[in-house]
Formats: sequence, structure tokens, C-alpha cells
Amino acid sequence: MTICGSPHRSARDFAIPSCLETHHILRVRLRSLRWLSRYQCHRDRLGIMRADAARNLDAIVQTAARLLAEDPGTSLTAIAAEAGVSRHVVYRRFENREALRDAVFHTKLDAVDVVLGDARLDSAPVAVALHRFVEGIIAVDRHYPVGPDQMRCDDEGHGRMVEQREQVARFIRRAMDERLIRSDLPDGIVHALLYQIIALLARQLRDHDPARTADIVVDTFLRGVSQN
Repeated sequence: MTICGSPHRSARDFAIPSCLETHHILRVRLRSLRWLSRYQCHRDRLGIMRADAARNLDAIVQTAARLLAEDPGTSLTAIAAEAGVSRHVVYRRFENREALRDAVFHTKLDAVDVVLGDARLDSAPVAVALHRFVEGIIAVDRHYPVGPDQMRCDDEGHGRMVEQREQVARFIRRAMDERLIRSDLPDGIVHALLYQIIALLARQLRDHDPARTADIVVDTFLRGVSQN
């Protein structure tokens, strides 16, 4: 595939280092703990979450993301058991399933914010920004597999998701202006196609790391909507 005018450069040439997933998720966890701390009732006298409490909270949220994606009616007791903590630990932080669900959604949205910032959709070369965005979103979706339909249950979370999608829509319009992708398709088709390809291949290629999966997503996307 030709990118940025060179027949010798592929999407792989623009891949983020293979440590992306670990580095990215660590950044997200540090950021998200600030948001999640509003649910944290057991803090030390300095007001700082203890390391063991932070680990428990991270385990609860990641487990909840996976189980609630499979079954939105999963109980807090079941989530606690799967996360390896007592149900009392969960109930100290979250008064009900809805509060935990909101924490999961906002943690994922925080992660997407990090991806959008790292991708620099408004300033990086389009092909570079596209690969960075796709690779980051794949990593986030695999850690927090709750879908957009579930996120609409929370008004604040849905509003944040809509704003993030608008940032991507502006990037797609920029890619059209630079003639990397076609501009003659019905409104919204390219945007929807990108997300569908990401979701499909992120699930089907779980044995591939995010960088390799992003190579395939970007190649499939550009071959399908390429200007040339």
C-alpha cells in the first residue's frame, strides 16, 4: 500500500513501538484513577489511594468492563468474585451496578482521550495519525470491551463519546480534503466503516498485537475507500 506518496512505506512503518499497549494502559490507569477516586471511600489520612486499593479498583473496573459487556445484568457479587476481591470491597466503592457501570464507561472514555491526544488527528500526517488512532483504539477496546450502545445509558458518558466521535469525523474530513480517502460517499459512511472494521478485526485477530492488527485495519480501510 502506498502512503504519503512513497511506494516503499506501509502502515507498518508508522507503527507505534510494540510497548504501546503497556505504556498506553499505564497512562490511562493513572489518569482514570483520578476520576474513579470519587467512588473511593477508603483513603488514607493524606487523601491518597493506597497501592493495594488502587490495584483492587483497577481489577474491579477491568473485570466489570468484560463481564458487563457480556451481560449488562451481571451482579456486583459476580464481578467481585471474578476480580478476586470480596463483595464488601466492591460495595465500599460502588453503591450499585449503575455506579460501577458509569465508572467503567468513564475509564474507557479517559483511555480514548489519551489515544486522541497521542494520535494528533489535527496536526500529524494523515496516514500517521490514522495508524496511531487505530492502534490505540484497538488496545482500549480489548481492555474495556463495553460497546457504544451500553455507553448511551449514561448521559454524561454518551455526551463525551459523541464529542470524541466528532473529533474523528473532523479528521476524516481532513483526510478527504487531502485526498487520501474518497469524498463522494454518502455522509457518515466512511466514519461508520472505520469503526466497524476496527471492531471486527480487533475481535477476530486477538492473537495479533495492536500494532499488527492496526496494520491490517488501515490497509483494509484505505483499500476500500482510497481515492486512487
